[in-house]
Amino acid sequence: MAQIFSSTICTLGEGPLWHPEEQVLYWFDILGKRLYRSDGTTEQSWDFDEHVSAAGWVDTGVLLIASETSLSVFNTRTGESTFVHPLESDNPLTRSNDGRADPWGGFWIGTMGKNAEPGAGAIYRYYDGTLTRLFDKITVSNAISFAPDRRHAFYTDTRKRKILRVALDEDGFPDDKPDLFVDLNAEGLNPDGAVVDADGNLWVAQWGASRVACYGPDGAFLRAIDVPGVQASCPAFGGPDLSTLYITTAAEGLDPVGENDGMTFTAPSGATGQKEHQVIL
Repeated sequence: MAQIFSSTICTLGEGPLWHPEEQVLYWFDILGKRLYRSDGTTEQSWDFDEHVSAAGWVDTGVLLIASETSLSVFNTRTGESTFVHPLESDNPLTRSNDGRADPWGGFWIGTMGKNAEPGAGAIYRYYDGTLTRLFDKITVSNAISFAPDRRHAFYTDTRKRKILRVALDEDGFPDDKPDLFVDLNAEGLNPDGAVVDADGNLWVAQWGASRVACYGPDGAFLRAIDVPGVQASCPAFGGPDLSTLYITTAAEGLDPVGENDGMTFTAPSGATGQKEHQVIL
């Protein structure tokens, strides 16, 4: 069972990121429009004017952050944001959701309707100054993650309950149509955020199931870590040896809200994670 890392209640906790240089965890409350940072002892936060959901690390104290309308560089020392690129800024119905830096220094980010309007979202890649739409007609974009051999990326539309895998070319762009990796429809499980460990196992938060499940490189279920919050939203590997799993949860929509819902948790994984990739701007 996972233990409490931060008792701060997030309406929609998401986007945990272990910064390998700072040795701290960053995460978001998307609906609270807030970014958090904690070393396990001291916690701080920053408020934004719009929804923020995911980040990649650029340098010590510098993040690339995906918001409701843009990608921006955020300096955690000064609190200043610098605009980088628009992200569906002409569409007031959508916001960013799940995202992660890729092994080439690019950044993948998914969008979705603010009310989960069917097919309103997409998945993009920001790379070498250009934002490219990779997949569209997605309702709830999630599970963006990358195999350690750089040959595949993973993603899901949570509403379809299928985790997809797509081959990547030498520059990190999709090289073929995605294929089915794990189908969770028979079990009624909802795949949310995910991360891949150093052995190629996929760890995916399962919204509504109070757990993070681990699947092998062949898609076979291996084991699960129980989470004290019902709506587990995203895992990330961190800690000095990258063996600790950090897990965000959400209190959104629960009635009643349990005492642990919306908190951020930590658990020994029994695995070793990949170091989070650096975004190259």
